[in-house]
Amino acid sequence: MASDKTNKKVLIKRIIQLLVSVGGFAYIFHKIPFSEVASNWNADMTPWIIAMLVAATLVMAIQANRWKGLSVQGPEIPFKTYYAYTAMGYFFNNLLPTGFGGDAVKSLAFGKNFNQTSQSVSAVLIARIQGLLAMFLCFFIALPFAMSKVDIPWAYTLVMAVASLACIVFISLCLFSDKIPVPQAIANKLSFIPKIQKSLSIYRKHKKQILLSSLDSLWLQLLTLFIAYAYFRAVDVNIDISILVVFTSITIVVSMLPISLNGIGIREGTQVALFTGILGIPAPVVLSAGLLGYIPLLFQAAQGAVVLLAHKK
Repeated sequence: MASDKTNKKVLIKRIIQLLVSVGGFAYIFHKIPFSEVASNWNADMTPWIIAMLVAATLVMAIQANRWKGLSVQGPEIPFKTYYAYTAMGYFFNNLLPTGFGGDAVKSLAFGKNFNQTSQSVSAVLIARIQGLLAMFLCFFIALPFAMSKVDIPWAYTLVMAVASLACIVFISLCLFSDKIPVPQAIANKLSFIPKIQKSLSIYRKHKKQILLSSLDSLWLQLLTLFIAYAYFRAVDVNIDISILVVFTSITIVVSMLPISLNGIGIREGTQVALFTGILGIPAPVVLSAGLLGYIPLLFQAAQGAVVLLAHKK
């Protein structure tokens, strides 16, 4: 009975998220005719699309390398295995809300297959938070330069400051989770919690791995920003780098809110609000650029689909 109620709540939540995404797209294309958006696409953007696909592949490779580096216990597992599970994560990220669903699937599947679930989950969790911290670092470095060129509403900066502080607190709690007492009743019911605490606390003894994975996270963020730069250049828009860094970071954070399916519909609305509302770039151009950003995502998801078809188990 309890399981049925939980499943019903999850289903209702997914339906609401789907409606938000569909409604967001419907509203945007009601205001901005698709014909005006598509008119900005032509054969000249091919080199930039190829550059995005190359960058997307490098992103996956660095993510796999970061995950491998954070796997400090257990048997030595080949890089190609981490890459395959990373690809699988991208496939499920496009099916599950918030962009975190794929992380859960790939870490649990990997852990079950190699009998190291707690470390797998811990490594992916640490890597995800490091990625966010790298993004916030880039944001606050670029912010003063961007603010000297355009007026950025203080609300955006406040949201980013709160979110970055939350990430710092969260990763600190993760690394020192073994110091946090868990009531015995909860530990007995959720036996995986003490295991996760132990796996997370191990990273305090592996400072080199944490440093190297932090550098990987920084490279990942730079590649993500390059992809954003590329899809704007594909539609012949040249944006100041500092402004692009700030606006792209804000868009990512807003898209992570679990109110739609992977930020679809919300992402596009945020981009138009920022790049059109503040910079004055025509909305059809902004939307045409933003939609090109789905090409590398689909390319990554397609690699995950190949992995799943090749290894059905």
